[in-house]
Amino acid sequence: MPSFDPNRFVLEHDQAPPKEILRAAYQAFGELTLSFSGAEDVVLIDLALKVAPKEAVHVFALDTGRLHPETYAFIERVRDHYDIAIDVRFPDPKAVQALVKEKGLFSFYRDGHQECCGIRKVAPLRERLKGLPVWVTGQRRDQSPGTRSSLQIAEHDHAFGTEATPLIKVNPLTHWSSEEVWTYIRMFDVPYNPLHERGFVSIGCEPCTRPTLPGQHEREGRWWWEDQGGKECGLHATKAPSPAATPQ
Repeated sequence: MPSFDPNRFVLEHDQAPPKEILRAAYQAFGELTLSFSGAEDVVLIDLALKVAPKEAVHVFALDTGRLHPETYAFIERVRDHYDIAIDVRFPDPKAVQALVKEKGLFSFYRDGHQECCGIRKVAPLRERLKGLPVWVTGQRRDQSPGTRSSLQIAEHDHAFGTEATPLIKVNPLTHWSSEEVWTYIRMFDVPYNPLHERGFVSIGCEPCTRPTLPGQHEREGRWWWEDQGGKECGLHATKAPSPAATPQ
């Protein structure tokens, strides 16, 4: 496959609908690997299956061991609704055990969420992405203005790719709003997590997620005890996380 130029892809497809961005990405790579956790990701699954054969659409999810019961049921509902395999990835049990033994089950309330997320999310993601040419995410610019305002529909993933094995991240929903996501969900009867009906907007691990109040930004329900400026767990870092945050 010839080298992929994300800048040219952006120039050619930046104003295209997400479905056409996915179609162009499939035509460029011959496969689509989608990370799955929230409402946006199921919209992408729905769209991907309309532009690519099922065998070329690969879906994975990260089970941190701390998800809401509703989220586990949601994963199964998506699996059944689309009749697809979902590759559920788990953290290294020895790394989790060592963290809990040293700091307990809720150390993130005291010293920040990065260490726990590094073990439970970032390290399993790094393993799943190893060797891939491309992955597709449900990121949107308006999800987190402090960290995603410069998001592009396609970009080099410098956190998980290397110069020797470059990784492209495709973000078809870059320019969509939450309202557009939910319009699509209702229009096409796309499955969604029932926690959304209880005020949860951005859903992560159970101890680190709470409903948002009217007028609050959707990311304010995540890691609410920390500074509001950088609500990221490391999955979408702009540079490689430090070794301490991603134990091997």
